[in-house]
Amino acid sequence: MNNEHSASAILERVRENGAEGDLIIDEGKTLSLRAQKGELEEHKVSSNLIFGLRVVKEHRVGTAYSEASNEDALNSMVNQALLNASFAKVEPDEKIIDISGSLKTDDEILCPSDIVTVEEKIAFTLSMEKELLAKEKIKNVPYNGVSDSIVQRSVFTTSGLSANSKQRYCSATAHALMEHERKTVMEGSGRVSREFGELDYRTIVEETYCRCLGLLDGEAIPTKHYDVILDQEYQPALFSTFASMFSAQTAKDGVNPMRDKVGEIIADERLNISDSPHLIDGLGYTLFDAEGTKTETTSLIKDGYLQTLAHNSATAKHFGVKTTGHASRSPKSTLGINLHQLHISEGIDSESILYSGEYILITDLAGLHSGANPISGQFSFGASGYLMTDGVRVRPIRNITIAGNFYDMLKKVSAVGDQLFWNQGRTTVMPHIRFSDVAISGS
Repeated sequence: MNNEHSASAILERVRENGAEGDLIIDEGKTLSLRAQKGELEEHKVSSNLIFGLRVVKEHRVGTAYSEASNEDALNSMVNQALLNASFAKVEPDEKIIDISGSLKTDDEILCPSDIVTVEEKIAFTLSMEKELLAKEKIKNVPYNGVSDSIVQRSVFTTSGLSANSKQRYCSATAHALMEHERKTVMEGSGRVSREFGELDYRTIVEETYCRCLGLLDGEAIPTKHYDVILDQEYQPALFSTFASMFSAQTAKDGVNPMRDKVGEIIADERLNISDSPHLIDGLGYTLFDAEGTKTETTSLIKDGYLQTLAHNSATAKHFGVKTTGHASRSPKSTLGINLHQLHISEGIDSESILYSGEYILITDLAGLHSGANPISGQFSFGASGYLMTDGVRVRPIRNITIAGNFYDMLKKVSAVGDQLFWNQGRTTVMPHIRFSDVAISGS
């Protein structure tokens, strides 16, 4: 029995028991390669298939999952979900959305055929490590890897919806340890694409080596307040750390400081932030959310004003608004909320303005989650980077701490660049933002 027939049988049993439900089927296949000291340390092919059922009966919600696809296992999953619902508390806001029809992504665009052989991928992996090890002062390449994954998600509902998405993700990364005169530093780089043939290990090697060499002699700088720009990886990472500020679920739970600020100014007027799931260049492209709702661009902050929070159907009902198509759920979890592709619009500031005068360029942050409190906005991270003047490196910096309040930082913006960039994982697109008056603790 194929997945579509299995889904039909599962949801029919749900209906027969007087309930409504939705079913997520996630499946995938991944090739993983890793090198160590000139040898292939890992060559693994893994696959998964998992069914995740959510049922709603008499306003009570139950979930269950199965990693087996035989009839007995799937029947047991239905019974378990119904049983769990019978013991659950009443959830007046949660129900299965009444939508029908079909949605399907374009396989030719999102899941292109692979023309690179496994042997070529192995050679790629070994060459990436070998060429890094051959670089002066590189002692080890402890972390490196290549992966090629195809993932597929299907969502079916008792209301008649069938939604399917299939995507390919290829990646290569390397982190090298550099050592010289008792100084050590470890830095890395990586690339992602939908086609393995677009990855270039030489670029990763050179970037990794340059990052190591650039920071090897870094030292702390005097403690004071500086203007700060974060690089293409850590500016998106910082915004991701505090992404719950846009979640209507955390607002419903009473732990979101933005709960009552929709329509108010919460950021510099030059900041325009949206969730843009249909940007095809991004690997966070999403046609539908975990409830099967078709996604669309959602303006979150416009000219500094908070426009809306991100909603699933349950939070939308709770707050008396429409869902924004941000439902999130794995086959094993309950209903939640996640953004798809964060998009900050470019500003008007050229590089000569953005990079004028003295500032710190942050290229590494440590403790992004343990050092952050999304409720208060407070954070304290270990950091590395460069002291810059007019876009030119003055000296490398290590062993400093950057601290402050993220929500205050959004109001202390001195420039927004006029060029967009994607982060390494291609899930976030934004310009560089220059934050002013940021506390740096150093020497």
